Amino acid sequence: MNRRNFITKSGVGAAVAAATVLTKNSLGSSLVETRLEAAQAARPAAVRTRPVLVKLGGGGNPYDENSLMNIIRFGVNDITASVRIEDPKRLYGTADEFAKMRELPDKLGVRIAQLSPPQLGSSHIDREQNPYIMLGKSPERDREIEGFQMMIRNAGAAGIPIIKYNMSLLGVLRTGPVKGRGDTSYTNFNLAKARQNPPNPPLTRAGKVTADLYWERITYFLEKVVPVAAENKVKIACHPNDSMTPPEGYQGIDAVLSTFDGLKKFVTIKDNPYHGLNLCLGCLAEMAMKPADDVWEPLNWLAQRKKIHNIHFRAIKGNRENFSEVAPDEGEVDLTRAVSVLADHAYGGMVAPDHSVNSPGDTSGGQAYTAFVYGYISAAIKAASRV
Repeated sequence: MNRRNFITKSGVGAAVAAATVLTKNSLGSSLVETRLEAAQAARPAAVRTRPVLVKLGGGGNPYDENSLMNIIRFGVNDITASVRIEDPKRLYGTADEFAKMRELPDKLGVRIAQLSPPQLGSSHIDREQNPYIMLGKSPERDREIEGFQMMIRNAGAAGIPIIKYNMSLLGVLRTGPVKGRGDTSYTNFNLAKARQNPPNPPLTRAGKVTADLYWERITYFLEKVVPVAAENKVKIACHPNDSMTPPEGYQGIDAVLSTFDGLKKFVTIKDNPYHGLNLCLGCLAEMAMKPADDVWEPLNWLAQRKKIHNIHFRAIKGNRENFSEVAPDEGEVDLTRAVSVLADHAYGGMVAPDHSVNSPGDTSGGQAYTAFVYGYISAAIKAASRV
């Protein structure tokens, strides 16, 4: 800038600015004051925020750096993981095995926030390797319960705060894939098809399990493990039944943890802060005939009572009688609102993706869809901070 331009822009410009401040308009206000007031009026009000304790979570192999990097890149620092148990007959990890499990996550700044044990999985009872807790057969179930108790104790000593599990007999019931948007496909459950194929589905090896018998097995387990969980300050989080059976049951089984009332009853048995749910938002929606309207009362009820220890982020389109598992933006339930409800009740656990939408054109090995879901969860958490 030359000297002439500098004088023009600094000296003369300053004089003009000063004159502008002193010049009065017809209402007696300075022009600058008027412009300032207009600018302030046009400016949006400051956004009010609140602290949100909800964490972005995921699953990762704690022994594989690439697996952990696949989630760290999306901002995930809390994971659900499994401990490697050297003896296949042993149902719990030892102190040394837990130490090995933590080595790499600790190095990379990843927290193992939840443990997945080698028993009480989501598989069908006919395929379950450790079935006796759900079969209600003693003394074998007492051995399995003792293994679960030891897992609680050793997880607590290793600093892992939650163990998730299932109390399932039918596993994840689906009737086949259906076409999704673009080149995707969705897993689907259709009650009419389930009743017809086969028309008289055979009983499982559990035989006929009425609601009363199912509750007896659940209560037997909780009576023995909830005190151990409380003593060791490890939360135990049960996943709802992902088997939407008809009123008469399916394969002779009444899946009692597949209704709102069933979940409420479950968390009140041996009521304790360390006894609660690994609540799947998809399963919650599957329980309803009008998911968009019906999920809010049970979600608030459970969150208010601090009975939710972990959240699976999953969406469905349809209702209890016929639904498909879809991407989070396609579902019946507003999942952004669901995260806000969790924040309202100071939920401080993970919200993690669960199940995937399949796409033959995805050459990323599922990473593309996972990235989409992580972004959706992150945005929902951010939105929940605004009040």
